[in-house]
Amino acid sequence: MHIGVIGATGTIGGRVVAEACDRGHHVTAFSRNADGIAEGRESVTWKSVDVFDAGAVAAVLPGMDVLISAYQPGNAAKDFADTVARSIADPTVYATAARALLKALEAHPRTRLIVIGGAGSLEVEPGLVHADSDAHLYESLDALGLPREYAAAVRGHRDALDVLRTSNRLWTYFSPAENIAPGERTGRFRIGGDQPVLDADGLSRISVEDAAVALVDEAELPRFAQRRFTIGY
Repeated sequence: MHIGVIGATGTIGGRVVAEACDRGHHVTAFSRNADGIAEGRESVTWKSVDVFDAGAVAAVLPGMDVLISAYQPGNAAKDFADTVARSIADPTVYATAARALLKALEAHPRTRLIVIGGAGSLEVEPGLVHADSDAHLYESLDALGLPREYAAAVRGHRDALDVLRTSNRLWTYFSPAENIAPGERTGRFRIGGDQPVLDADGLSRISVEDAAVALVDEAELPRFAQRRFTIGY
């Protein structure tokens, strides 16, 4: 299988590249500027692409089975505070990127798109989306050590999902657990739909490594075409 990964130098994107390579897939890894990236894996090809340029994205899609977008403004793996600041400054970038990706797929309708988004669009109870409740949202941001201004970015991710939901392309939206961080690859987690998956302590959590497992699982065996899914322990 040929898998493309946008944001391949990021925290999640980098794990997705590694997971896909370990399973024997060919990966085209995309970055804003791939010049000078050293790559020792024969199954990985690095290319530069602008996620907002639908024409440029469309030009790299031929022969690709699945495109996974781990786009973030900035690179959280290198400078998390900068990514947070950029996300707050312009929370519309997520929906703009989603529109560009869908536009790129118009000429390649068989290529599947998996967008890695946020947990804020999950429902805290039936009919109540996390991002629509200031009380729930601020409580979560406080617990994660994020500024409350980041609520704008959380809603930006929700808006990107809304953009995808208007499309008839082969899209899938992935909402990771609320608490996602580098950790252990266990391969053991539970899968959910529009509500968060909570552990025995009532926490929504997952490692970045297991998120990569779930994403490549979905790339290999699609279960959520034109749907959102989430995971957690």
